Amino acid sequence: MKLSYLKALNRALGDAMADDPAVFLLGEDIRVAASSLTAGLLGRFGPDRVLDTPLSEQAFTNFATGAALAGMRPVIEFQIPSLLFLVFEQIANQAHKFSLMTGGQCKVPVTYVVPGSGSRTGWAGQHSDHPYSLFAHVGVKTVVPATPADAYGLLVSAIRDDDPVVVFAPSGALGIRDDLDFGTLVPVPLGVGRVARPGSDVTVVALGHLVQDALSVADELSGVGISVEVFDPRTVYPLDVDGLTTSLARTRRLVVIDDSNRTSGFAAEVLAVAAERCEFDSPPRRVTRPDGAVLPFALALDRAVQPGRDHLVTAIHAVLEKS
Repeated sequence: MKLSYLKALNRALGDAMADDPAVFLLGEDIRVAASSLTAGLLGRFGPDRVLDTPLSEQAFTNFATGAALAGMRPVIEFQIPSLLFLVFEQIANQAHKFSLMTGGQCKVPVTYVVPGSGSRTGWAGQHSDHPYSLFAHVGVKTVVPATPADAYGLLVSAIRDDDPVVVFAPSGALGIRDDLDFGTLVPVPLGVGRVARPGSDVTVVALGHLVQDALSVADELSGVGISVEVFDPRTVYPLDVDGLTTSLARTRRLVVIDDSNRTSGFAAEVLAVAAERCEFDSPPRRVTRPDGAVLPFALALDRAVQPGRDHLVTAIHAVLEKS
């Protein structure tokens, strides 16, 4: 059966709610499933477990923290990624720190889901952010699934986790469809990456929708004798350092493609971790958004600012030429 990425997220929510009565959903316009993430769940579980909230992100995010401290497992939907900037204090300084500051006596199992993070073509600067690096930097568990199976598995694991977890579902991935048997959908552990395609000449690290771009580039370059390994970390924090270094031990070359800003971004962290632990045959490269990038409304400029396949091909050739 063909399962879309978005439907996989929806199924994960339904399964989690069916398995655990402590799981409930809250957010703006979720009863009418404005983003389709919560489609059908109001009818299945009723208004006591699918809560429409006022337009006050700080208020309902802190409400979820309180509910989690009281033993519930809230899941919040943010339909626009920039809303995370409004609630960064509530997540990073409150929900994240309660367990740490109480020596593990308090648990705050809140899941924050952003369906359609990153650029939605033509949505301009204040709707196109992809701040997964920001949450990883402060130590909040952060995941960016690339496939429908991982969208299901990582969201289920996030909801079951006793710590706050932010789940970014890139807009570029929402339409991906895979032929899957529902019986094969299982939880995916946080902090464990996967080799999406084995190779021997260079490791390309990619997240979310960019995994599909990396796989396409790998197919293209295989025609000219270049073997590209694609490593999908799946979890930004905690990063699968062992999986990364195992891949780099095979290829000794690294390119990271990352849909966040360049300075202090996820790609910079991957390069730093790799430099501390691995030996290379050539300097690694990163393909990212520019520093301080704000995605323009104009479609051509929107695409020009984002990391893409042409940039990735250029970076791969650069690391191979310097070997």
